[in-house]
Amino acid sequence: MRAIYDVPAPAKLNLFLHVVGKRPDGYHLLQSIFALIDWADTLHFERRDDGALHRHDSGDTLPPDDLCLRAARALQAQSGCTIGADIHIEKRLPAGAGMGGGSSDAASTLLALNRLWGLNWPLSKLLSLGLSLGADVPFFLGGTHAFVEGIGEVLHPISLPEQRYAVVKPPQSIATKEIFSSPLLARSNSVAIVAGFPAHNSSELQGKNFGRNDLQPAAEALCPEVVQALQILQSKFGNSRMTGSGSAVFARVDGKEGTDRQPMTFAEGLPSGWVARMCRSLKVHPLRGWADN
Repeated sequence: MRAIYDVPAPAKLNLFLHVVGKRPDGYHLLQSIFALIDWADTLHFERRDDGALHRHDSGDTLPPDDLCLRAARALQAQSGCTIGADIHIEKRLPAGAGMGGGSSDAASTLLALNRLWGLNWPLSKLLSLGLSLGADVPFFLGGTHAFVEGIGEVLHPISLPEQRYAVVKPPQSIATKEIFSSPLLARSNSVAIVAGFPAHNSSELQGKNFGRNDLQPAAEALCPEVVQALQILQSKFGNSRMTGSGSAVFARVDGKEGTDRQPMTFAEGLPSGWVARMCRSLKVHPLRGWADN
């Protein structure tokens, strides 16, 4: 195999995010639903026989040593593979959004290079490597929506009803470290029990008041544009919430508006530099099954 083209790297939304504790090493313990959506980057991979790894950016220029390259180097080193790759990224997901764009790129890179290089690593081995790169990477390798615990590495696959979401990202981004060090960081007093979790209860999952994002108060204080984005979506759809540590926010879209995929139907008049898109949930990750369990 010489190349693999058009490899998707979809984003996620946190339908809720609860902070439920803190580990001795300082990492916060979370519970969340991660939902896959159809807003995605696209990657292309071409084999290099000289062992070199090069990234080529289409659109916005990424940092020189991004998570995608780190994933490729880690897989190469741990597998002992002497093959390299040219990695082309068509970046469509906004950076600093709380949508997992970098982690998704890394996961798709691991899955694609596992095939391109003929390594045939099982998913369990890729999951372990993915966790060493970042807490969100295992989710994108897992292939399904998930109820997530720990620092993001404990995954419980769930089913979600098909849904459309309006997503808005102001140009400002928020450092995750600032969020978690904020005195306004909220914390949930109760811990959800997976066995009792409404994974198949569509009405509850679609309810306006299902859960919350405990990081949102801190983000609102740090970034007024998050408040502005939340207010815009609240006024149009009657619900809004920040995803991850922000600064992207989203709203569940019901009824007639949900059939229209043109962002300007809800994003007219947004300030310059803001990004908006009407998204739909995915049934499963498009690369699910690329690595055997």
